[in-house]
Formats: sequence, C-alpha cells, structure tokens
Amino acid sequence: MSTKPHLPVVLLCLYLVAWLIAAINPLHRGDWLLENLLPAVFIPIFIFTYRKFQFSNTGYLLLFLFMLCHALGAHYTYAEVPYDQWSKDWLGFSINDLFGFERNHYDRLIHFTYGLFLVLPYREWLTWIMSASPRASWWLSLEFIIASSAVYELIEWAAALVFGGDLGMAFLGIQGDIWDAHWDMMLAALGALITLSVAPLLQRTKP
Repeated sequence: MSTKPHLPVVLLCLYLVAWLIAAINPLHRGDWLLENLLPAVFIPIFIFTYRKFQFSNTGYLLLFLFMLCHALGAHYTYAEVPYDQWSKDWLGFSINDLFGFERNHYDRLIHFTYGLFLVLPYREWLTWIMSASPRASWWLSLEFIIASSAVYELIEWAAALVFGGDLGMAFLGIQGDIWDAHWDMMLAALGALITLSVAPLLQRTKP
C-alpha cells in the first residue's frame, strides 16, 4: 500500500478544522460529547501507530469522508440534521417529499456510509494484522463491518439506559422505529458489499 507522506497530515488538519467548526454550539452538547468519544480514542491510535502501519491514499480519503459525515451528525444529532430544509433552500424541493420519507434519514445514511467508506480501510488493516489472503480479507472485512455495527447498536442501547432522558434518546436516535437497529446494520452491510464489489472492477480498469 503506497501512501503519500503528506496526505494523512493534510486530511487530519482539514478534519480538525471541520471538527472545530462543528464543535461550536452543537444542538445537544451532551450528545456531541458522546458522539466524539470514539474519534477521540481512534484518531490518536492512528497517529501513534503510523510508523508501523499506514492505510493507502484511498483508505485515508475514505476515513476522512466518513469522519466529516460523522462530525456533521454529531453537531446536529443524527436524528436532526436538517438536510431536508437545506434541499428546500438550495435546490427548491424536499428530499423527504420526493422519496416519501416520514422520518429524518441522516442516521441511516451514516450507517450506510460506515460500510461504504470504512470497509476498505478495515480490509487493509485486517490484511496487515492477520496476513489474510485477498479472499479471506474480503469476507473478514464484511464480517467486521456487520459485527462492529452490532456492537455499536448495543453501545447506543446501553447509553440510553445509563443516561436516559433527552440525552439517551438523542444518542439513540431511534425516532420511534422498533426496527431501527436492524435497518442500521443492514445498511452498513449493504454499503460494505457495494464497495467490496465495485473496488475490484475499478482496479481492473486502471491502465
């Protein structure tokens, strides 16, 4: 895996700028803090282990894109990102009306992009740490997306039990859908399958 030495630094700086902007007056400060616990853990790990392991340029770009989506969701809470109002203001139509949505679907988008954007970085990491073959790393990365999605749903459930009230509901973001966790896990798996299926085709088209 080849990595331009300055790309991770540039992307990290851009992310920190976006993160600082998103940290200004978030809609629900308590939820914002909870949502940023995992980035606060994993970003330092990526930095301190950089000399031992680097993602590819594509891997870093995909991580960056997902973290931007997450920062936006943390600012507004996943259930209240005003994408529909933005589409009305900027495009002149309602996304919710166009697709018949009856809820805010940004949380679903985040879980979809979790699989779509992060399955390749996970595959690179699993290939390195386990010396997995290409076929094995394909399945392992898909299984890791599904398993980690399930663990995150349990974390959301536990947070709702521990904190309760508005903070618990803001972090859970279920919006009254009893199948919310199932949808989230399915969309993460779907996103991962799309990337794992398309990536080899794109590699074959390279000169």
